[in-house]
Amino acid sequence: MDTRPPPPLVDSPYLRSLIAGGLAGTTVDVSLFPLDTLKTRLQSANGFRAAGGFRGVYNGIGSAVVGSAPGAALFFVTYESVKAQLAAGGGKEAGPGAHMLAASLGEIAACAVRVPTEVIKQRAQAGQYPSSMKALTSILSQRATHGTRHVWRELYRGWSITVMREVPFTVIQFPLWEGMKAWSLRRRKQQNPLSTGLTTGAAESAIYGSISGAVAAGLTTPLDVLKTRLMLAKERESVMAITTRVWRDEGGRAFFSGLGPRTMWISIGGAVFLGSYQWASNLLAGR
Repeated sequence: MDTRPPPPLVDSPYLRSLIAGGLAGTTVDVSLFPLDTLKTRLQSANGFRAAGGFRGVYNGIGSAVVGSAPGAALFFVTYESVKAQLAAGGGKEAGPGAHMLAASLGEIAACAVRVPTEVIKQRAQAGQYPSSMKALTSILSQRATHGTRHVWRELYRGWSITVMREVPFTVIQFPLWEGMKAWSLRRRKQQNPLSTGLTTGAAESAIYGSISGAVAAGLTTPLDVLKTRLMLAKERESVMAITTRVWRDEGGRAFFSGLGPRTMWISIGGAVFLGSYQWASNLLAGR
């Protein structure tokens, strides 16, 4: 009886990361879009009701659909590539430091797609425009009066604060996720020393993704509030100016606006995102 594992559906680990990441990104962003909308409206300077309340919770979903797959694919192909290179250089499994660096570089790459998507999506979510297309058209129409450079600056408004939010988030989430997966594999190996080819399943990866996502989301909520305020502002402002005004006018509690929906959304999202990524990755690898 042939006990050999089935051949991989996709030989290249980088192509597997690209496909699995794109699938995971689209799945999580589309399925949890209403929670993201509520979080954005809670963080809006105009207030929850003025930003739309519970109405039109799918406003802006077009932008999310277009940007999810390429953004997540860019993240995972960068993450897995850097992690593999660092592990090969050290001659052993990648450790927490390698996971932190790989995740940081992955997020910076993903932000090339994510930031314009977020700008357009959040303006539609907050009721500034009825749809993603209207928000995009409004930005592009400014080329005639303000020039091409201004359009690019508008599309990438909030780049710095987004990177400042995403890098700490992934530096917390991914080492936790990888650490829990490694702990589980070690435990199973101890229980059955003769076992070979152990791998993390999708359900297990989803549980660890949920836990690590919730921890990272809670700790980085103030950065998320600043990012939302900056992207929704009528005029360009510095992060420092927005931070000072929020602290002066609304107090420290404002920096944790949307904490509940954000933590719940990202906890569920971590399960869906990393669970579906693991499932697709295992499937493409023939595991």
